[in-house]
This record gives sequence, structure tokens and C-alpha cells, in this order.
Amino acid sequence: MDVNLFLVIYFLLGGMLAGLLGGLLGLGGGIIVVPLLHYVFVTQEFPPSSLMQVAVATSLATIVVTSISATWMHHRRQAVIWKIVLYLAPGIMLGAVLGAVLADNLKSDVLRIIFGLFEILVAIQIAFDLTPKAKVNLPDNAGLIASGGVIGAISTLLGIGGGTLTVPFLNFCRVPMHNAVAISSACGIPIAVAGSISMLLSGLDNPDLPAHSIGYVYWPAAIIIMTMTVLFAPLGAKLAHKLSVKVLKRCFSVVLLIVGIQMLLSN
Repeated sequence: MDVNLFLVIYFLLGGMLAGLLGGLLGLGGGIIVVPLLHYVFVTQEFPPSSLMQVAVATSLATIVVTSISATWMHHRRQAVIWKIVLYLAPGIMLGAVLGAVLADNLKSDVLRIIFGLFEILVAIQIAFDLTPKAKVNLPDNAGLIASGGVIGAISTLLGIGGGTLTVPFLNFCRVPMHNAVAISSACGIPIAVAGSISMLLSGLDNPDLPAHSIGYVYWPAAIIIMTMTVLFAPLGAKLAHKLSVKVLKRCFSVVLLIVGIQMLLSN
């Protein structure tokens, strides 16, 4: 499938939307990018047997640069607790490899259903502001590595940066919210790097992939969306100080709910 004008425009708009909403609501791009890619890949009749794998891997590739950009901004404000990141990172990378192997061996439709259910759960969490209460201290180093493994595996399987998992986990462990968000951004780097590389490698022997892909990563979409998210995320962050984020989150939760249901019902 050649990269036509429709695809370019769609990826430009998708990247803008992902960047704006990511900066505005503090959500990782994957929760937005994966369903966008799934929709356009279906309309363009990409190989159905690997459609979700390509969407997930491409989403992870876009998160590499956006995570680095967000982490640098948080680091300048001294909000990143690097000691926590360094203990989570090894588990995250191991988990990412496991998640990639699992994604490679699942049918595309099964992966789509898993993502749709996850999207619905995130919509409910946002709509009712279901933030876990701080109840325990951070686990020891081995516990952080194990926790990172779970976060890395699920994040890679779903093509997300891990913020929807890392932030609640850190909040539950009594880490202040501004530090939790900063740590989550930093953890997005090993998730995206290890996850996208693992998905790329695991797809190299798959003959049923669209043109311009390397492994499961569809590079035209990855490059365009990555560029637009980096450009528009700062604008979203600025708008967050001027708009009612609470109302926007409620509206966005409805959109996520609809998208999640659509993912479940899609063929």
C-alpha cells in the first residue's frame, strides 16, 4: 500500500490530536494513537492478520521522542526521582520484551478486543476520577523491578507509554502526583525504546505486512505522528491552564468509551 495524500493528512491530524490531548490532559499518546491507526489501517485494507500489531508497534515508536521531550521538561523542574526510574527501568525493559512476544503470538482480533476493554476501563477511570489512595510505601528494589516488569509487559502489549499504569501505581505508593507524572514520563522512554525495538524484531519474519514497514513498525505513520505530537504537546500544556480540564476529561472519557466499544465491535 503506497503512502497517499489521505494517509499523510490523517497522520498529521492524528499527531496533532494526540499531542494536544496529551499535553492538555496528561494522557499518553498510545491511548489515542492506537485506535486512530487501527481505523485508518482498516480503511486502507492493510493486512488484517497483523493489523493491531502494526498499530501497537507504530504507536510505541512515536512515544520514544515524546517521552524524551516530556522527561526533559520534568527534569528541568527537578520533578523526576531518578532513583525510582533506575529500579523500574530494568523490569520495564524485560517486561517489554515479554509483551512484544505475547503480542506477536496473539491474533490481531484478540489484541483488538484486549485494547478495546482497556480503553473502556480508562474511560471509566477518567470519568469518575478513580485515583487510588496512597496506602503503602514504595516496595524494595526487587519489588520495583517486578512492578516495572508488569508495567512494561502490559504497556508494550497495548502500545501505550505506561502513564495510565505507572501514575496510579506510584500514587498508591505515596509518591506525590507531580513526581509520579514526571517519573511516568521518564519510564515511557525504556517502555517505548524496548517495546518498539522488540516489536520491530519480532515482526521481521512476518511476510504479511504493509509496504514501508520494518518489522511491525509502519514508519510513514511513526515519523509524521511523532513530529506532530512533539510540536503540539506544548500547546496542549498551555491550554490546560486556560480551559476547564475537569470538563474536558469528562468529555474525553465519553469519546474513549465510544472508541473502546467500537474497537470491540470492529471486524
